[in-house]
Amino acid sequence: ETNTLPFHPFENQQGDILRVEKEHQVLTEQLKEAEEKFEQLQSRSSEEIGALEELLRKSVEETKVSQNELDWFHQDSETQGKKWQQEKKENRDSLKALRSTAKKHTDTNDRYLKTIDDKEKQYNEYLNTFLDTSNKFANEKVKLEELIKKSQDDCQECVKRAVKAEISVLQNWKETEVWKLSGTVAKAEANLKMLKTLSSSASAAPLLKSQIDSWETFISNVKKQLEKVEAEYEEKLELVKSGARISLTKVEILDIPSP
Repeated sequence: ETNTLPFHPFENQQGDILRVEKEHQVLTEQLKEAEEKFEQLQSRSSEEIGALEELLRKSVEETKVSQNELDWFHQDSETQGKKWQQEKKENRDSLKALRSTAKKHTDTNDRYLKTIDDKEKQYNEYLNTFLDTSNKFANEKVKLEELIKKSQDDCQECVKRAVKAEISVLQNWKETEVWKLSGTVAKAEANLKMLKTLSSSASAAPLLKSQIDSWETFISNVKKQLEKVEAEYEEKLELVKSGARISLTKVEILDIPSP
């Protein structure tokens, strides 16, 4: 009645119900908090699960793509493997052929080296022979050059003598022709003088006039011929003195008949 005794069978001692109620209240509050936390966790977990599911979906898609790429890679690898095997076989055959070619080249090179040695020995022999011959030719060349120089000196001396001889001949021809023409002029002038003396008489003047004219004409023509001969011989002499080669001939003289 006064609530001082334990309430059996719910209480073993006084206050058990109150303590249980308080514990129940505390547990209720904890349960409520736990439910709120669970809801929060559940909401966050749902979001995370959604994100993970989306990530999983993307991963599955990427896995499919990667699987396709992997299959393609396997196929390409098989193709490349077959190609590599074929190239390996071809390279092995090429290497075998190259080794055979290299052996041929080595044998050819050995033959060439031997040929080069033989040619070099032959070249040295030819070179020694050439040097000996060249020395002989050099000595002969020196002798020939000396002979040529002596011959040139002799030739120049001969040319000088020939020029002097040609000058002497031309001068002799000139003097001879001039002496002849001068003698002809002197004789003609003497005849003319005699005729002029004879023509001083009045009776002989008409008879001698034509002869005097003929002799004057003759003397004029001979003097012209004399000038022409001297001029042409002087021209020839100048050409010979200058070293020109001319035909050594006499100057043509016209035969002028005397009256």
